[in-house]
Amino acid sequence: MGRLALRKTFRVIMLQLLVARGFALQPTLQGHQARRFCSRKNQRNVAAIRSALHNQNDNTETSVEEYQNKNNIRDQVFSAMSADGSIKVTACTARNLVNDLMIMHTMTATPADALGRAVTCALLASNGMQDEQIFQLTLNTGMLTAISNDVADGPLRGVVATSTGKGEVRGYVGSPMLGDMDLAEAVGLGTVQIVKNHPDWPRPYTGISAVRHGDIDRDIGAYLAESEQRSCALAAATSINGILCTAAGGYLVEQLPNADKETVARVGENLATLVERDGGDKLPTNLLLGGVAPIEIAEIILDGLGMQPLQQIEPTFVCKCSQDRLVRALRLLSTEEVEEILEKEEKIEARCEFCGKVYRMTPEEVKTEFAEATGDPAKDSDFKE
Repeated sequence: MGRLALRKTFRVIMLQLLVARGFALQPTLQGHQARRFCSRKNQRNVAAIRSALHNQNDNTETSVEEYQNKNNIRDQVFSAMSADGSIKVTACTARNLVNDLMIMHTMTATPADALGRAVTCALLASNGMQDEQIFQLTLNTGMLTAISNDVADGPLRGVVATSTGKGEVRGYVGSPMLGDMDLAEAVGLGTVQIVKNHPDWPRPYTGISAVRHGDIDRDIGAYLAESEQRSCALAAATSINGILCTAAGGYLVEQLPNADKETVARVGENLATLVERDGGDKLPTNLLLGGVAPIEIAEIILDGLGMQPLQQIEPTFVCKCSQDRLVRALRLLSTEEVEEILEKEEKIEARCEFCGKVYRMTPEEVKTEFAEATGDPAKDSDFKE
């Protein structure tokens, strides 16, 4: 491939990625800096959760009826705390969301399983964050890994999932039409990269670890333990039947500071009970298929510890791609490069990786947009969502 062809291919790929550039977070801090940040943030989150729990206990006991979700008809993320404030449990069901993603991306079973698990992990890990805060997880495969220098040759070619604190999610996989194969084989080698951001932060924060298992949830759990020093148990899985997702969800159990040995031991016993009741190798899909709702999963895990509900949210798919973002991406290129694309292609065309929407602009439209454009395209502060 000649140099001109390489430059052209690079520009096309950049346009595809930059349509939704505002959500595709770029890492800036790694290692001990990210760990120190996460530690400080976790301490503040723990204090906020315990304060909310104290206020709730001061009021009349909240009825659990509002958290019921018969047969998991609706998607739901439910969180609760033990009475002593030392254990937090978040559980979710996201079958409808995964079905929407399968249709949106025309995904077969294995890619749908991977993306369903990734979206579930993002929802669980982002629970309790501020509404505007963004949690993005990426499994980088099909490239040289940053940790082992081995070639990451998974045919799935990567997974990306993002969630805000209020449960707005989106995601995609590199090969949505991949044939039937084992999930770990499809994911292959690579790295797990987590990025957190907020509109008010000067820069995002990131952490990275290796893909060791390829089943998504265990790799995300290993990242939380290694990079954020969070004592937790994470499970996420889906049940795919042909072109239909019949169950999707998971749970995250977090041990907060000052948890005593008796409490930790009781949680371990309760988790063993949960695993036994599910009886399968894709925990907790059998429970979800049997109609066990997120609140019931939390009740099992917190049995004997005085479960106190915290909140529930209904996750939704939200993509913020737009033609304005495409124009902003084009303005980051030089005038000569834009003119060269228009001369060769006679149009500008870009596809959003998250929702599949295709944007097309004629040379006249590009000229008009450039003439009317204001603000610095490199500065988020110059543009409102």
